[in-house]
Amino acid sequence: MFPFEHVITIDSGSNVPIYKQIAFSIINAIRGGTLRAGTHLPGSRELAKLLGVHRKTVIAAYDELNAQDWITIIPRKHVEISERIPVLQPRKWNTKEPVMAYKNRLNLPFRIIEKDHKKHGVTSIPEMIIDDGHPDVRLSPIDELLKTYRSFTARKSAIKNAHIGTEQGTRKLREELVKYLSETRGLNISTENILIAHGAQMSIYLTAQILLSAGSNVVVGNPNYPVANKTFEEAGATLIEVKVDGHGIDTDEIEVLCKKKHIQAVYVIPHHHYPTTATLSVERRLKLLDLANRYSFAIIEDDYDYDYHYTSSPYLPLASGSHNGNIIYIGSFSKILDPSLRMGFMVAPQDFIDQCTALRKLIDVGGDGYMQNALATIISNGELKRHLKKAKKIYHQRRDFLDTLLKEKLSKFISYTLPAGGMAIWVKLNKGYAVGKLSNNPQLKISRIDTKLNAFRFGFASMDHKELKMAVDSLERIFATY
Repeated sequence: MFPFEHVITIDSGSNVPIYKQIAFSIINAIRGGTLRAGTHLPGSRELAKLLGVHRKTVIAAYDELNAQDWITIIPRKHVEISERIPVLQPRKWNTKEPVMAYKNRLNLPFRIIEKDHKKHGVTSIPEMIIDDGHPDVRLSPIDELLKTYRSFTARKSAIKNAHIGTEQGTRKLREELVKYLSETRGLNISTENILIAHGAQMSIYLTAQILLSAGSNVVVGNPNYPVANKTFEEAGATLIEVKVDGHGIDTDEIEVLCKKKHIQAVYVIPHHHYPTTATLSVERRLKLLDLANRYSFAIIEDDYDYDYHYTSSPYLPLASGSHNGNIIYIGSFSKILDPSLRMGFMVAPQDFIDQCTALRKLIDVGGDGYMQNALATIISNGELKRHLKKAKKIYHQRRDFLDTLLKEKLSKFISYTLPAGGMAIWVKLNKGYAVGKLSNNPQLKISRIDTKLNAFRFGFASMDHKELKMAVDSLERIFATY
């Protein structure tokens, strides 16, 4: 019999629940090729006896694996590794009248980043704003964070520590992140593998500038996060778009591309792809890892809202799997706490982090050390974990409430697939209804509208039930005028 007791490791001193440790071990064995598709797993009683744990713990582990499609449970018969798992090898100015000096244009050569850049001066605030997926700041532990922040500014030792090493991130925060990312995402890293940045966008920019150059080929999803696309293009890279369907980015299409040309990087949002909210399937995750190893390209994994998954625990990041250090993992606390609190992180091999830190020092000498250490404190004392547990439950309820509203009031105008997680729903308008008309209404502002796909993102997390109903009622009134 296969020695499962030697494949599954349990650390009784770990903060990770034992059922998750069992599930993580089996996932890693599948990813490593040790357990192959179709392999039978022991029954819950048998495995519990082998591991010396309660049968309910094994049942919980199997339920988790089954929810994530790693295994297939055939009632009253057996449990086996899913057959879907692939076989792995281990304006012009009027100058007639005098003008102020800075109303002139700079008539010297300079780079144009955005040709049709428009100043977004706010003349009036609309009655209703539908964002593209923001947290509800009213639920956030901002008070506790700021209380801790103020306490640090009053202590001599804390003042000293807040000014040390901020170009990479304070050691206190990086130490807490080593533990936090291990417990929540299965990442095996050290403090030298982490860079603290001003949100995920800075991490994407630093990555693009260090990793890419003129002529580099970068694979991105279609549709994709537009700011990331622009960032890669500004680094000189050529974008190659690959379709995104209900199972995420098409890895078969990526494989075809790899056979034709050298790919430097693939940018992927495996959890709740932006803007469509699709989750990358297990099969495609494994294939993407395999392709990265075979064709030696980097994976830029943007995991901006990992913590919000409702139907099961979120899939482990690609970065937690078996790879050769070629995954640059990017995350953010802005989606947990407050979009205006720009706090994100990058995880990568130390040599890459060193160069990103050096570049970061040229444009930003460092982050807010007090805020970083305050964040570290609310992570270590469990405040962040408690907030996430509460917020996840509330956002889940809001998603389901919005689902009911959309079906009751807007079903003849729109279609959508309810996402398994995240903070927004990707809403497509039916034929005969143009999404552009929604952007011309002064009472309603929608942050993310895609006229090409005739769709928009409906962020639900930042609205309570009353506000969600008001937003849907506004949309219903607008649709009635079409």
